[in-house]
Amino acid sequence: MTNSINEISGAELLFLIGTNTTEAHPVIGYKMKQAARRGAKLIVVDPRRIELAEEADYWLRVKPGNDIPLLNGLMHIIIKEGLYDQAFVEERTDNFEALKETVEKYPPELVSEMTGIPVDDLYAVARLYATTDKAMIFYTLGITEHVCGTNNVMSIANLAMLTGHLGRPHTGVNPIRGQNNVQGACDMGALPNVFSGYQRVTDPAINDKFQKAWGVPLSDKLGLMIPEMFDKANQGEIKAMYILGENPVLTDPNSNHIRSGLANLEFLVVHELFLTETAEYADVVLPAASFAETDGTFTNTERRVQRVRKAIEPVPGQTNWQTIMALSNRMGYPMNYPDPKAIWDEMASLTPSMFGIRYDRLGKKGMQWPCPDNDHPGTQYLHSGSFSRGKGLFQAIDHIPPGEEPDEEYPFLLSTGRILYHYNVTTPYSPGIQSLWPEEMAEVNPDDADRLGVKTGEKVRVTSRRGELTTKVQVTDRVPPGLIWMSFHFAESPANVLTSDVVDPITKTGEYKICGVRVEKLQEA
Repeated sequence: MTNSINEISGAELLFLIGTNTTEAHPVIGYKMKQAARRGAKLIVVDPRRIELAEEADYWLRVKPGNDIPLLNGLMHIIIKEGLYDQAFVEERTDNFEALKETVEKYPPELVSEMTGIPVDDLYAVARLYATTDKAMIFYTLGITEHVCGTNNVMSIANLAMLTGHLGRPHTGVNPIRGQNNVQGACDMGALPNVFSGYQRVTDPAINDKFQKAWGVPLSDKLGLMIPEMFDKANQGEIKAMYILGENPVLTDPNSNHIRSGLANLEFLVVHELFLTETAEYADVVLPAASFAETDGTFTNTERRVQRVRKAIEPVPGQTNWQTIMALSNRMGYPMNYPDPKAIWDEMASLTPSMFGIRYDRLGKKGMQWPCPDNDHPGTQYLHSGSFSRGKGLFQAIDHIPPGEEPDEEYPFLLSTGRILYHYNVTTPYSPGIQSLWPEEMAEVNPDDADRLGVKTGEKVRVTSRRGELTTKVQVTDRVPPGLIWMSFHFAESPANVLTSDVVDPITKTGEYKICGVRVEKLQEA
């Protein structure tokens, strides 16, 4: 997030696009509801009638896969009516004329046709966002899990820069990060192209710095993204994997492709709390320690590094970092850290954005990076005065259609996401949580249910070009006609058997939000 969670309370407008916040991030969602009830305006963009749509001043039911036309259409109106922040654009951005030329091609009437949103709503939302001083944008996987996910994000950044809603409190472009500590994992360099603090492995000076610190030669070549790993596993080019705290058989798109890749490996290590569907393919399963069994740090969505303190001794006998350290020592690279503090302090000493976040400064509330020195208090919001490249760069972005759309053979559009009662694919192991929502209930519009002859609680077969599953349905107008919505939490109805493995070409993120499926009522035996 460019800004901080507590700024929600002082915002005058919350613009939510592609985020079901109250279910996927309920603490932040509660703060949003509080802000709306205190008078903040609320704009929700989502094909489903999510909970926050009920509270919204404007709910834009966009046709899936048309976020870029919507955003370009809003910017078209803002520029045409002279509502953009001219001083901010002139002083702090580049490439405005290219953006202006592109959005000129998205007049409200065309955008309405493409998105299904009434023209009057387009004008109202554009004017409201542009003229509100303290306006925050939030997005999540409903934006990024598309073949054009990166372009979706850049379009959001375009809109924020155009209106000057960056570099100030109660503004910004705020992605709400999903999995537990996903922000921290990325910050620590768990990506194939960067070291900690997003320092590029291809930069000779940075690469040399880490080589000297670690005493080993390091490659300056980019590594593989997860979809590329499984492609190469299927091709026999990757022979072994070590999977820690991840269950790609259920979470990754086109899971049959994942299964075949795992089966094709010569050696698989899975480091896990449970014998998951992925662990069933393992040659070795290493017992993992939970968050309650270890000391260390988590970094949340607002860039806040926080101490985690163990409540009990690790049941496996050692923590995950100790297991990794022991493996490293046996494989020939000595690691002898005495505690998590030593690991953190080494990392911080090599990472300019975290130089000042020493372990003993974290206390109870943690600190937000960037924090360049020991006297710095941490950074509440980013881009005050300038951007990392100096001036912000507008990107001229045109609509990119989904990688796969419904057709005559597969006439329904499938979209996937989370529900309040479960978190990814681990919570079904909890009997208590499972008792609250024990099985998949795929959402189907009443008109479609009538055509299919199916009622709530009855079973259907859902088939895509990649696989099929059975699931119970919930008949509801939360989804529009032609759309079926499922979560991915349940192994008994694994939604990712169906999803497309078309990916964003930059991030390699799968297009979980759009694929064509066929739905058929199951006949009772």
